[in-house]
Amino acid sequence: MQNKANGSATQLYPIGALTKASEGNDMAELFDMKKAGAIGFGDYNKSQSNANLLKIALQYVHDFDGLVIVFPQDEKIKGNGVVNEGVVSTRLGLKGIPNLAEELQISRNLFLLEYTGGKLHIPTVSTSKSVQLIKEAKSKGLNVSCSVAVHHLVMTDDKLEGFDTRFKVSPPLRTEIDRKALLDGIMDNTIDMITSDHNPIDIEHKKMEFDMAKNGTIGLESAYSALMTVLPLEKVIEKLTSGKTVFGIKNQAIKEGGIANITLFNPQGKNVFTKSSIRSKSKNSAFLGMETKGQVYGILNQGKLILA
Repeated sequence: MQNKANGSATQLYPIGALTKASEGNDMAELFDMKKAGAIGFGDYNKSQSNANLLKIALQYVHDFDGLVIVFPQDEKIKGNGVVNEGVVSTRLGLKGIPNLAEELQISRNLFLLEYTGGKLHIPTVSTSKSVQLIKEAKSKGLNVSCSVAVHHLVMTDDKLEGFDTRFKVSPPLRTEIDRKALLDGIMDNTIDMITSDHNPIDIEHKKMEFDMAKNGTIGLESAYSALMTVLPLEKVIEKLTSGKTVFGIKNQAIKEGGIANITLFNPQGKNVFTKSSIRSKSKNSAFLGMETKGQVYGILNQGKLILA
C-alpha cells in the first residue's frame, strides 16, 4: 500500500487488522505489521466480542508501543437495529439501536485497558454517556483516545424522517442531547480528533429499503465546511489534524525551509453542498443540500499542488 502511494500527494498510514481476516477469532501478526509501517490495529467497524482476546492484544502491543482500535458496539444488544432507539425510531417503525450498545462496550474495554495498561483508541463515539466514560478514564490516567465523525456533530436522527438511506450510518445518528455532548467533548478535549468517516457505498447498496441498505456516508469533501457551521476555526483545525498525535505521525512545522504539508482554505463565505462538490465516485453523501461555511481550495504536499 505504501509503495503504491509513493510519488502521490497523499501519504498512506495503514491500520492493520487486529484479528486474522478481521473475523475476531485469532490475533493477527501485529508486530510484523508494526515493523512494516502499520500505525495501529483494528477490525474496521467490527466490535470485539472476545474480551480475553482484546486483553491479550492490549498486553501484547504494550512492548512495542502499539495502538489497539476497537469499534464500540455490543452486537447482541444492537440486534437487528438500524437506527438510534428513541422517539424517531418508534414513530417511523424502524428497529432501534440503544445507546447502551455502545456504552456497554466502551465500559468493558476501559476496564480491560485499566487492567492491562495498554493503549486504546475508540473510534466514532456517538453518545453523551460515552463521552462521560472516556472523560472519567482519562482522569484516571488511562492511555485512551477517541474520535467522532463529522456527521454526528452536525446531524441528529431527525434526518431519518424521509427514510433516506444516505443518513443510515454506523453508529447511527443520535439525538440533539448526544450531539451537544459530543460538541462539548470536542471543546474540553475529551474527544481527541474528528474523522470524516468517509465510506463510499455503491448505489445498488444504498438505493434500496432502509433496513437492507448498507451503512455509511462519504464525508471527505464536506468535512471542513460542515464543521465550520458548529465549531470555531481553531478547534476545527486542531481536531482535524490531531490524528497525527494519536497515531504517532511526525507533524511538519510550517516554517521557512521546512517541508511543505499544508491545506489551502478560506474560512469565510457560505455554500450549499451539491453533487458537483463531490469528487468521489460514490455520491452517498448525507451532506447533500446542507448549507456549509468556508471553502477548501486544495493541498500542497510531497512537492505536489492539488487544487479542488
